[in-house]
Amino acid sequence: MYRSLIIKEREISTSLKFKCCWIGGARYSHPLDATSEKKFRHLKPLGELFIIGFSKNILPRQFTEHAHFYLMPQLPLSILRYAEMFILGTILTLWVIFRHKVQILVAQSPYEGVAAALAKMIARWFGRKVFLVIESHGDFEQSLFLQKQIRLASLYRFLMRYAANFTLNSADLLRSVSSVTARQLQQWKSDKPMVQFPAWTDIETFLSFGLTKNKYYSGKILYAGVLTYLKGVAHLVNAFASIAQDFPQTELMIIGREDDKAYATQLKAQVRKLGLESQVQFMPQLDQQTLAKYMSQASVFVLPSLSEGLGRVVIEAMATGVAAIASNVGGIPDLVQEGINGFLVPPGDEKALADRLRWMLEHPTEAKEMGRNARAFAEQFFSTETYIQGYQKIFEAAQELLNQ
Repeated sequence: MYRSLIIKEREISTSLKFKCCWIGGARYSHPLDATSEKKFRHLKPLGELFIIGFSKNILPRQFTEHAHFYLMPQLPLSILRYAEMFILGTILTLWVIFRHKVQILVAQSPYEGVAAALAKMIARWFGRKVFLVIESHGDFEQSLFLQKQIRLASLYRFLMRYAANFTLNSADLLRSVSSVTARQLQQWKSDKPMVQFPAWTDIETFLSFGLTKNKYYSGKILYAGVLTYLKGVAHLVNAFASIAQDFPQTELMIIGREDDKAYATQLKAQVRKLGLESQVQFMPQLDQQTLAKYMSQASVFVLPSLSEGLGRVVIEAMATGVAAIASNVGGIPDLVQEGINGFLVPPGDEKALADRLRWMLEHPTEAKEMGRNARAFAEQFFSTETYIQGYQKIFEAAQELLNQ
């Protein structure tokens, strides 16, 4: 078992303020979208917050909205963005350490953490103490290779392993979002203290739509997430095709950003080839309010991923009162209780997925009961208060070490 960090629960002290910088590949707009605005508004009482990430276009940005944002331009190729993070990200991190006296760094993956680890090392040369937290939101060893074909894969694996080792060795504390990410981190660094709590979810928005969930059974099947190979959407389309003729009124809605344009094009061609244009609808990424509305109108939510750290979108769907069918991978079994609030299927098993879809459509009464169970689970699994308390624990652990 990994060694958990145990810190006494207490209210956030108004007299104890922290200076913390998050470093990661997240993209932010200005002004912030409603979900990000709410997240940083709730984190703000912890202290002065700094964010190093990416803008949503080629232009760099600097602004303050609950936190100080330093956003690098979003270059078109991932390898260029990694170079940006390693070089410019390190420089920006050093700047907030020396200019703003930041002492707590939170890196949102072992790879983005290279910039933070380098900054910590350089700051130590100049006598500055820095506390480094490394987070894991997914399978940092395999997920990249499940998303796309990688040339020189052996070289990539070597470099990734070297980077992860460097970062995790530099960490003072680790944070996981699920039991599976905790196990992976423990396998790498069993001697490091660790805390576990889910990624941010705008749970109140989704719960509010669950209160007004329509009583009728719509028969709609919904997927929401980015369109990449890793998410297994092609398997969902094939599974739906095998039952579509038996349920001519049923519609499959695929909502998400086309992160992999070639894959998204293939999906649409797949739908046309299968003659499903009248039953499959593609929609772009939606804001949280609109997404919650669509989720609340669905009869079942499906996440057919090949790999997931937690599957936060499953919690969001459950909060609106919708049962879930999801792949038995990553942290998803932490969320989906077989036959109670949904079903688990083996990743890539189109027959098993089709069978569960058929069962949901043929048993609307039981499916609605599962949806009620799903909502009850979401209410107790995540709350804004526990999320803030999670970072409060981390910051207090940092304060303890920095004061030594």
